[in-house]
Amino acid sequence: MKKILVAIVALGLGGSVVSCGGSDSKGGSNELRDKMPVLALQDSAAYNFGTIKEGEIVEKKFSFRNTGEFPLIINNVTASCGCTIPEWPRDPIAPNEESSIMVRFNSKGKPGPQVKTVTVYANTEPAISELRLQGIVESVPDSTLAQQ
Repeated sequence: MKKILVAIVALGLGGSVVSCGGSDSKGGSNELRDKMPVLALQDSAAYNFGTIKEGEIVEKKFSFRNTGEFPLIINNVTASCGCTIPEWPRDPIAPNEESSIMVRFNSKGKPGPQVKTVTVYANTEPAISELRLQGIVESVPDSTLAQQ
């Protein structure tokens, strides 16, 4: 009998915890979602750097504005490769404030077509945004082979 009573109490508590995450019948969570921070890019999320010579460094500043009603907080920014380095603002971006994410791609040792993805994690909905650098890296002849 004790086991049945414990199971009923556990189910009751579990049900109440699950119900706390839902929205109310008046659409309260939709109202809040509409006010969430928004990372609105000023230009495209993809940048084609064209054709460069191996060893060149490409820099692209992705400018954005927080068009939401709450401060935008960028938690982390990661790159798909160690050759791509992102720099982002560590302080919250106020509503209607502009900022940027700088991305640098070092093409040394990366000949051929390139697509580098930068993932932005923030308190937005959705929580993940992607930026992309793409282009072609022309290989440079190895000067040590020409001397032999």
